[in-house]
Amino acid sequence: MRICEFEAVGARPPETDPDSGPAPEREPQPEPGLVLDDDLLILGDNLPALAALPRGAFDLVYLDPPFNTGRAQTRATLAVARDEAADGARSGLRTGFGGRRYRSTLLQRLSYEDAFGDYLEFLEPRLRAARGLLADHGTLYFHIDYREAHYCKLLLDEVFGREAFLNELIWAYDYGAKPRRRWPAKHDTILVYARVPGRHHFDADAVEREPYMAPGLVGPDKAARGKRPTDVWFHTIVPTNGREKTGYPTQKPEGVLRRIVSASSRPGGWCLDPFAGSGTLGAVCRQLGRRFVLVDSSPVAHAVMRERLAAARPRAERT
Repeated sequence: MRICEFEAVGARPPETDPDSGPAPEREPQPEPGLVLDDDLLILGDNLPALAALPRGAFDLVYLDPPFNTGRAQTRATLAVARDEAADGARSGLRTGFGGRRYRSTLLQRLSYEDAFGDYLEFLEPRLRAARGLLADHGTLYFHIDYREAHYCKLLLDEVFGREAFLNELIWAYDYGAKPRRRWPAKHDTILVYARVPGRHHFDADAVEREPYMAPGLVGPDKAARGKRPTDVWFHTIVPTNGREKTGYPTQKPEGVLRRIVSASSRPGGWCLDPFAGSGTLGAVCRQLGRRFVLVDSSPVAHAVMRERLAAARPRAERT
């Protein structure tokens, strides 16, 4: 495993694919060139780091960005207009009466003071860069909570194209506050997009099965084998005294990442996490025989990842 610090100085901005929308003109910058010759931990801003990675190299990109959970909310204004050029075609974003096609546009982004000022503006260049890093068979998983999921879905539709949308996964858990004046929020949302619709890798048989909720309604063989997960995942958070626990505040459970990596990456394929935090993606990749690149700007996160991954031996070494 290789560890490096990555400075923004001299890095080129992320390239934009012609079909993902125009990018602002910028002065050309030298190519830093990060080589994928070993698992890689990068300490630094993820935007220049993404620009330095080889394009089209990754089976899977998993983004778990900060959730923008401050009191101030970023809000977007949405307009829907008829797209006459797309009437009767398949390229429109929405279908209305008589086959008319409609296109959604984010007209205005308003925000109050919070961690990023404008959350969508923070995310957009990183999503465009991530799209360019995916192989044609690659998939992006975007992990967010209920506060921003609907705005982020519109942005992802702009960047990837609405036809590239595969799933809205719901990760449900039972932990945290239980307010008395509204339904307790006990789920996260994971939005899934293909780099090239129809060419994405997905291995349903590689995913660990789960018990039937009503095993008596199926035969004994099916009950013993279990079923493939649907788009609603019931999975506990990282247990306080569990072996996975690192103490990192936003750590995600390995079971959730194991489903994602198993289904959407090939053995030996490269996986990327630009907001790596405690390094759960890397730990799972070690277990499943995948390669990984983890990026985070926090020295604390890097200390946690180094310790965790040093102890995470590949599955072949543990048997």
